[in-house]
Amino acid sequence: MTSLFLTCLLTIIPAVFMKSPIFGPQEVSTVEGNSVSIKCYYPATSVNRHARKYWCRQNNRGSCNTLISSGGFVSKDYTDRANLTNFPEDNLFVVDIKHLIQNDTGKYKCGLGINNRGLSFDVSLEVNKGPGLSNNTQVYREDWGSNVTIICPFKAENTQKKKSLCKKTGQDCVLVIDSTGYVSPSYKDRAHFKLQGTSQLKFSITINRLRPEDAGAYACKAGEEKERDVDLQVVKPEPGLIYGDLRGSVSFECALGPEKANVPKLLCRVSTGEACDLVINTQGERAPGFEGRILLTSTDKDGSFSVLITGLRKEDAGLYLCRADGQLVEGRPTQAWQLFVNEETSIPHSPSVVKGVPGGSVAVLCPYNPRESNHLKYWCRWEKTQKGRCPLLVESEGLVNPQYEGRLALYEEPGNGTYTIILNQLTAQDAGFYWCLTNGDSRWRSTVELKVVEGEPNLQVPRNVTAWLGETLNVPCHFPCKFYSHEKYWCKWSNRSCLTLPSQDEGPSQAFVNCNQNSQVISLTLNSVKKADEGWYWCGVKQGHLYGETAAVYVTVEEGTKESHDASQASAVPNGEVVEPNVRESGNKAVQVPRLVVEEDSEDPAGASRVNTNPSSAEGQGGGSPVLVSTLVPLALVLGLGAVVVGVLRARHRKNVDRVSIRSYRTDITMSDFDNSRDFGANDNMGASPISRETSFRGKDDFMATTESTMESEEPKKAKRSSKEEADMAYTAFLLQSNNMAASIQDGPREA
Repeated sequence: MTSLFLTCLLTIIPAVFMKSPIFGPQEVSTVEGNSVSIKCYYPATSVNRHARKYWCRQNNRGSCNTLISSGGFVSKDYTDRANLTNFPEDNLFVVDIKHLIQNDTGKYKCGLGINNRGLSFDVSLEVNKGPGLSNNTQVYREDWGSNVTIICPFKAENTQKKKSLCKKTGQDCVLVIDSTGYVSPSYKDRAHFKLQGTSQLKFSITINRLRPEDAGAYACKAGEEKERDVDLQVVKPEPGLIYGDLRGSVSFECALGPEKANVPKLLCRVSTGEACDLVINTQGERAPGFEGRILLTSTDKDGSFSVLITGLRKEDAGLYLCRADGQLVEGRPTQAWQLFVNEETSIPHSPSVVKGVPGGSVAVLCPYNPRESNHLKYWCRWEKTQKGRCPLLVESEGLVNPQYEGRLALYEEPGNGTYTIILNQLTAQDAGFYWCLTNGDSRWRSTVELKVVEGEPNLQVPRNVTAWLGETLNVPCHFPCKFYSHEKYWCKWSNRSCLTLPSQDEGPSQAFVNCNQNSQVISLTLNSVKKADEGWYWCGVKQGHLYGETAAVYVTVEEGTKESHDASQASAVPNGEVVEPNVRESGNKAVQVPRLVVEEDSEDPAGASRVNTNPSSAEGQGGGSPVLVSTLVPLALVLGLGAVVVGVLRARHRKNVDRVSIRSYRTDITMSDFDNSRDFGANDNMGASPISRETSFRGKDDFMATTESTMESEEPKKAKRSSKEEADMAYTAFLLQSNNMAASIQDGPREA
């Protein structure tokens, strides 16, 4: 039982709380005998265009009895006085009812599908009793602010007599205008007398810019002829209906008359009571909530103006008024528009704000009607001028504003109702509002705000590159690890788009892309550079048809000598510095240190150098000669040092031979002769530098050769050594020193 109750409750709640997408007039008022025309709007879908439309009357039991429907049904009460017409191209249907009577007053619904299913709109119809008029009374019913022409017939004998029109007030009839030229002050410049001609026996009175106080009973007079009664009804017009989709756009058309052509005009929205909050005026003021998404276009000749609002929000719905001078227009009502915002919109959601960093880029998704894929697409920048304007920056046919050359592109992708705008090389001046437009359905216009915040671009490329005719150019693009799974690409920019260059495995091409995922570098390679290769190139990432960040580099193609070309090729960018690779011995295997290419951009404001660790690029530019050089240089240093040491020892040996008697020397070497065994290559400190110690050689002649000690002032006596043993010890020390030097050379590149 409980589950059944919950099921019924869940079925009822959507119908109660869901806002119906059907929209029409809330109240309709008229007098008996007149006709009404009621418009009902519905969402622009194929199902709605072909669904059943109906007009029904609500009863006290909560049900709604159908009076007329699009299927051809007409109730007995509406026979010969009502019809329903569908306008699928405008997404609305109209119910026309004539010969209204007071009994027609009541609550009605206009809707789609089946009655009482939520797709309907409530309409209140009020039919008032008409004034008690005699059979010969002429009735004129006109809208407030419009014009009326009253025709007054007369007899032939009164052709030359005075003719006039007066307004009845109680028992009196106050003169309004007559044939002598008199005009009442209340009708000055609004009432005009015209005699139709003696043969027609009638005259006319025209009253322009009707006011509510103009309504009432009038009388036509001609000489002594009996008065002819006239009843003038001035009615307040119903607000115009505007149907808009959430995130779409609408336009308000305001016509205030030529007399208000040169005065300030405005559009306001009714809030509470009689208060009307400013939305926008012709003096450049606008409400903060409409900043960046509203434009006003004024026509000074006839006093009309239009207001376009994009990026509709739910809170934009309401009653809007067109005014002049901020007040009610004299002789003309305040023009009213009732805006309804359909929340069940087909316009897809897209970010209303995008953020980028200086030097970085943004990708903006712009919606359009999927049925208009072949229409022109635009992107413009909203400017905060007095009336507002939005000059075009780029269009799908190839137009690009010259100020945005090389940094702005329009892509048709991802398609099916969405196109992409990419803007890179951002600066603080790029912050502002931008509009997405097409030359098709104007309801699909949208607004996006671009904010430039602090930060660094994720993609790093050299800002400018010089290439040499006929040679090969390699330009690296560094990307962070977060883009590891993204598709990377290079493209050449043009005013029609940025055409992606083919990858290397798609076949031979003058321009191809190769990527090294391990070093997070994707390189652009141009073989046999031509003058036509000069221009803007973009490095970017994307996922499927959704574009991400981009970075731009300009390639200049010049003629030059082979020396200048070699310098450019070695660095891959102008002013590059190359650090050649080093080779160290590890057993019998040579280990090559990766070649580092340090790219310095003189125009980079941060002054940062970029390091290219791409092994493939190093091999292509360095070849085998750097490896040979890095191998021979350390070896030559070791051999040279060894030769110097051997030469010094031999010279000392010759001196000692001259001074020491061969028959008197005695050699007795023990470990106590060396304070530190590690000086001779002990394994516990392979890389330590040898420390000089005091060593004594004693012979029969008590000869002593002493060297200054840096550690101790006195040393124990040492045994004599022969010259041959001294040479052997020196050679051993040389070999140990060589090993230490090789070890230091081996460790050096690791620290670098």
